Amino acid sequence: MKMKTSKQQATVGVIGGSGLYNIEGLTSTRSIRVRTPFGVPSDAITLGTLEGIRVAFLSRHGQGHLLNPSGINYRANIFALKSLGVSHVISISAVGSMKESIRPGDVVIPDQFIDLTKRRPSTFFENGIVAHVAFGEPVCAELGQALCSSAKQVGATVHPRGTYLCMEGPQFSTKAESQLYRQWGVDVIGMTNMPEAKLAREAELSYATVALVTDYDCWHETEEAVTVEAVLATLHRNVALAKQILRAAMPSFTDIRSCTCHRALENAILTAPKRIPAAVRKRLAVLIDRALRP
Repeated sequence: MKMKTSKQQATVGVIGGSGLYNIEGLTSTRSIRVRTPFGVPSDAITLGTLEGIRVAFLSRHGQGHLLNPSGINYRANIFALKSLGVSHVISISAVGSMKESIRPGDVVIPDQFIDLTKRRPSTFFENGIVAHVAFGEPVCAELGQALCSSAKQVGATVHPRGTYLCMEGPQFSTKAESQLYRQWGVDVIGMTNMPEAKLAREAELSYATVALVTDYDCWHETEEAVTVEAVLATLHRNVALAKQILRAAMPSFTDIRSCTCHRALENAILTAPKRIPAAVRKRLAVLIDRALRP
């Protein structure tokens, strides 16, 4: 069944991470400020068309990089994209490599996450409504495959799966932490995909990440310790590649069909509909109306 909505303003949401503050080639653009029940998103959202597909672009850290990973309003960001009719979210994220085989400049399409964040609101469901969504497979497999194919198409060295460990930050890891994570079999480490991916699942959005490797974290004895300067130097080289991947991925959205991500709330809301406070039901209408429909 094709995804349709009379109020849809965009099909694809792109959340740009460090270094990616705009998308070249976006046409018929306009910038809008979206209000949400969870506060203000990271920045204004740019609506436009890329390769014939309507896109909503949001800078995760804000223009000028004003927000650190713990200061990002993840709930507002995801809610805003959902309210614009977005069905698929592509997260562009800078990461450190935890394996020799994953080199700076490579692209990883993670299929698993480990959440080590400590102080970020990670659910929309509170204050009178409880939901438990399935999260065993946290990435939309179809979207991940499309991004992997697009990365290969533009000549990137791409790893089609991997585990992304999300730390709190904003400090980088200690060597002891970095070595511990390597023992866990982690592939990359970053600071922003949690709770972003969890909230996308609660919002019934297809979600996948294009992880741009900037460094070897601090475990690699033959490399210099990770510094902001080194990260940014590689990141700037990766940004052009990320934009190419986005453009190459757009044809995948010409015939979007519903996947299990878009039904994540079915049987997940445990609170009896009649017991959900009216104010809460109104507040979350964008997220829950479909699931609660008789």
